[in-house]
Amino acid sequence: MRKILVLGGTRFFGKRLVEKLLQDGDSAVTILTRGLTGDDFGGRVTRLAADRTDAEGLARAAGDTDWDVIYDNICFSPDEAAAAVRIFSGKVKRYILTSSLSVYNPQPDILTEADFDPLQIPLQTGGKEKFSYQEGKQLAEAVMLGVADFPVAAVRFPIVLGVDDYTRRLHFHIEHVRAGQPIGIPNPRAEISFIRSDEAADFLYWLGSSELSGPVNACSDGTLSIGGVITAIEEITGIPAVIRHETAAADQSPFGIGESWFMDTAKARSTGFSFLSLSEWFPELVSSINSSLGKHE
Repeated sequence: MRKILVLGGTRFFGKRLVEKLLQDGDSAVTILTRGLTGDDFGGRVTRLAADRTDAEGLARAAGDTDWDVIYDNICFSPDEAAAAVRIFSGKVKRYILTSSLSVYNPQPDILTEADFDPLQIPLQTGGKEKFSYQEGKQLAEAVMLGVADFPVAAVRFPIVLGVDDYTRRLHFHIEHVRAGQPIGIPNPRAEISFIRSDEAADFLYWLGSSELSGPVNACSDGTLSIGGVITAIEEITGIPAVIRHETAAADQSPFGIGESWFMDTAKARSTGFSFLSLSEWFPELVSSINSSLGKHE
């Protein structure tokens, strides 16, 4: 029986990951959260309560347990990464850090793992309030991959979408189109990667049994332009979108990037993982969310 620790596992793809681990019959799963969000795992998991940003509290909660795999979905700064390195040194066989497409700067060409090397940036200290999201993730990778004495894989996910997305980023676009509200999009031609929440969970689960290490890109096959996102919504809702280059902040698209931002997944695919086709699942997701919003008046 594998001993698995999931740091953050009560919502979105983290929750889906825990469900997959529980289904395999070979994983004893412990989740560590602040204890503020309920779950429906019942007695199937062990629960630890700690604030991820409190290194002493994290150490107390984790204790001296040895782990086969640790999934860290809630590391946003070098200090948090450094605490994990200290606390789990000699106690884990494999550590999987959820990182982000955000470690890369947008560019016209497809992004490979080599386009950002965390071992080439100077290490810094500080909590997540000291850094931008991009800087925090870059430095978390730098610490985990450069300092840890255990194997680490840093999964670079793009924007994760799903009916269960608590940030409601795709919902935002559909709701704006349905209401006839303007959407601010600086560059409709900019291409972007996405991954679906269940696919993200599938990839993390698979990676737990893989020997793949270091940075690894993970996204659905294919890209969409931001304009293509809007076109799909228009086709499914039957309502024309109101697009503006600039709008009030509340109406700016969460996907409103100025340049293309999309990833190559050859490294993951070369070791056996097959990604879903974005062009196949995206319209289905738009349709599901649109239906959940009820009949348009």
